[in-house]
Amino acid sequence: MKNRQGTENQNNTEVQNNVEVQNDTVLQNNIKSMDNIGLNDDKKEKVITDTQQKAGFVTLIGRPNVGKSTLMNRIIGQKIAITSNKPQTTRNRIQTVYTDERGQIVFLDTPGIHKAKNKLGNYMVNVAERTLNEVDVILWLVEPTTFIGAGERHIIEQLKKVKTPVFLIINKVDKVEKNEIFKFIDVYRKEYDFMEIIPCSAVKGNNVDTVIDMIYQYLPYGHAYYDEDTVTDQPIRQIAAELIREKALKCLDDEIPHGIAVSIDRMNYRKKADIVDIDATIICERDSHKGIIIGKGGTMLKKIGSAARYEIERLVEQQVNLKLWVKVKKEWRDSDFLLKNFGYDKNDIS
Repeated sequence: MKNRQGTENQNNTEVQNNVEVQNDTVLQNNIKSMDNIGLNDDKKEKVITDTQQKAGFVTLIGRPNVGKSTLMNRIIGQKIAITSNKPQTTRNRIQTVYTDERGQIVFLDTPGIHKAKNKLGNYMVNVAERTLNEVDVILWLVEPTTFIGAGERHIIEQLKKVKTPVFLIINKVDKVEKNEIFKFIDVYRKEYDFMEIIPCSAVKGNNVDTVIDMIYQYLPYGHAYYDEDTVTDQPIRQIAAELIREKALKCLDDEIPHGIAVSIDRMNYRKKADIVDIDATIICERDSHKGIIIGKGGTMLKKIGSAARYEIERLVEQQVNLKLWVKVKKEWRDSDFLLKNFGYDKNDIS
């Protein structure tokens, strides 16, 4: 897969050196506000003139639906992780690669940290929490709010157990007034000693370049882990399965999505034609769900298939012939065998 231009270069950026929040000068050193979208001149010169490159691993953590996958996709410049307005969309740890003249950042987009209700939930939480000790920088994404709930406090307790530098990324700031952002920063900075605090909007792209710039300041010098053209270690089959699941998430009611998985049964590239044949199965837990997924006269299944085919064609850059089936596997989220069969192997994180 070839790397595509992901973020727009921002030139002639100005640094806001004095950030004041209610006359609290402590914030001056660790807050990168929406106006502070560049490094200071000395640091910027070092990045440009230093011939030795940096390379390291960065994980994105947070509660479900805070925009982790959206931010990662924005940085990489193409869709690798699926997104949805429903929680617990990401289930596996998805690894993507960002490379520029300064070096290479390997991003690990993890499932949202939440209270597990079944073995699938336990798997997702273990994936997220184990990653904290394996990276060079942690990006904790939160909503723009002054309320810190039980879920956020659980994450804070997990962060206190590691020595990895932690950035607080206040996402979705495009949805709030700019002067409100300082209130959110003030609340969170009292709970944990963050190395950096960066408000941004993954959807709009606001301050995303600052996130990248600051990450490089904390990465070690070293050789790249991947070829410069690599953007993900995910197999095409797995990405295709996730794209189908994404479209199901967006088309179906809230009750069904958490209980579905997608398996790619066959993926064949025709030798004499620019066509990829894909056979896939959507797995659900109840017979009643199967009927809803198929829809009257197969309309819902066709809708899911049509939307997924468009995304997969963009991924493989070929025409796709996609066929979907629906099967019932009762209580599959609590079956070790079926979880492994659908790509959620707990031994992969042990």
